[in-house]
Amino acid sequence: MALGIAAIFFVCTALTYAEGTAMIPEAGGSATFARHAFNDLSGFISGWALMFGYIVTIAISAYTIPSYLAFFWPVLKESAFLGTIVAMGVVIFLILINVLGVRESSVFNLGLAILSLITQLLLIILAFIFLFSPSVFFERITNYWPSTSNLLFGVAIAAIAYTGVETASQMVEEARRPRVSVPRTLTLLIFVVVIMFGGICAAAFSAMTPEELATDWAKDPVAGIAHGILLSLTPEKAASSSDPLTTVALTQLFAVLHNLLPVLVSVLAATILLIATNAGLMGISRLAFSMGRLRLIPEGLSRIHRRFKTPYPSIVLFGLVAIVLLAPGFFWPGVFESLGGLYAFGSMLSFSFAHASIISLRIRRPNEGRPFKLGWNIKVAGRELPLSAIIGLLGTLSIWIVILILQPISRYVGFAWMIGGVAMYLIYRMRSGVKAGDIAATPDTTYNGRLP
Repeated sequence: MALGIAAIFFVCTALTYAEGTAMIPEAGGSATFARHAFNDLSGFISGWALMFGYIVTIAISAYTIPSYLAFFWPVLKESAFLGTIVAMGVVIFLILINVLGVRESSVFNLGLAILSLITQLLLIILAFIFLFSPSVFFERITNYWPSTSNLLFGVAIAAIAYTGVETASQMVEEARRPRVSVPRTLTLLIFVVVIMFGGICAAAFSAMTPEELATDWAKDPVAGIAHGILLSLTPEKAASSSDPLTTVALTQLFAVLHNLLPVLVSVLAATILLIATNAGLMGISRLAFSMGRLRLIPEGLSRIHRRFKTPYPSIVLFGLVAIVLLAPGFFWPGVFESLGGLYAFGSMLSFSFAHASIISLRIRRPNEGRPFKLGWNIKVAGRELPLSAIIGLLGTLSIWIVILILQPISRYVGFAWMIGGVAMYLIYRMRSGVKAGDIAATPDTTYNGRLP
């Protein structure tokens, strides 16, 4: 249910980014939308919230890598201290890689992504063939139905699925035909995420109880699904067929799956999470570079290394902040849940600005070209306002408010981040002799394909 509700807002958010990115093909995502729709101060607030979301994405992805590698070294899951050390080591390693500017292979990443999707589809199919029972499925839902506050928090946590929306938008200036390719990418993303997450959710409820999912397999749920499937693939089930040939084929298939599936899931999940961690750092580098050239953050944070041509101050600084967020993992078992709340704080605030910006641009610049224009509009005072952006604004803002109410840690840490950032911005603008809300710079977008 939480994923289903979040999926509605996810679709609205992806569509909003599709229109905004096609209309304004500049890196910066929601920060760029807000800056064009309102002013520089709004652009900074949205971008700074987005920066926080990227930082928490780095921490969450790195934190869960050791749990999947525990298939090979069980101590990584048994020892919170060692698992946290490994997660921090992953972040430090990727900081170094991103500072050096080592190019990642898009073909390699694409191959891993496709292989990961195939593996998840295999798990979904196996779960539905060998495990799924409608009565058990709905019994687990009813017996473990959460309180209203927990369900709402679940919706907020499910919003972590939104990560790819902003990442795709940040790559717009490196796309060959951004006004066409980015909206197409975001539209495809909707189908992949919604279908895959729905299938994985059903497979998880078939493979284990919600209690097991929330405890034993909280940090490596895909491994838990594989474990549940393998427990059901017994010789007795293979021998239950009346056809001897079918029995032999099932026995061989079960043997292959028992040997291959755990290794495949562990390696692929850890690798994809490593790429996700790196994507967070790459997102920070692009966002910091974009905000720096627009004078939304001090030039020092977006300074480019003379040799490596990367914005190394922002990569190092914000990567270290992610490591600080991981530090409670040494002694506090609730760090994973809190990281989810922190991500929702930053991302939902940023997405709220994105939706509000698209609505504002429809009002203030109604006749500007929109290569991708949202349908299902309602007319207000002669202006066409997109219904999906209105729903998205109400939904993401509501989730953000839920986080403020239900998660004290997210509230305190999130507001401390935002207040500190706004103070930095105001001081920087005052010293630069520019008013907080003034448009201070116009980006040069003639260098497509050459962002750091």
